[in-house]
Amino acid sequence: MEVKATAKYMRISAQKVRRIVDAIKGKPAEAGLNALKFMPQKSAGIVHKILRSAIANADQNAELDVDSLVIKSIIVDEGPTLKRFRARARGRGSRILKRTSHITVIVAEA
Repeated sequence: MEVKATAKYMRISAQKVRRIVDAIKGKPAEAGLNALKFMPQKSAGIVHKILRSAIANADQNAELDVDSLVIKSIIVDEGPTLKRFRARARGRGSRILKRTSHITVIVAEA
């Protein structure tokens, strides 16, 4: 049985999150949490929070054994991009793209 947790519209680009996700995919849930705790990136904290939520969902809703959970997959999709402008020289403007992402963590029993 699989259980998932989703965070949508997170204000970080999907490319930055995918670097962190590749390091913990396929590991036991507890090992994944420990690895994320000591990573200095902003995205590690976000993924840590979502992984904790998925583990809590498995414990409360599906009544799975928390100790035997494995991170089956983590899907990182691009969300909508916020478009902003910054004033530049000679009356011009340059575009700033503030990217968002949707992150889904799926855990399953080993």
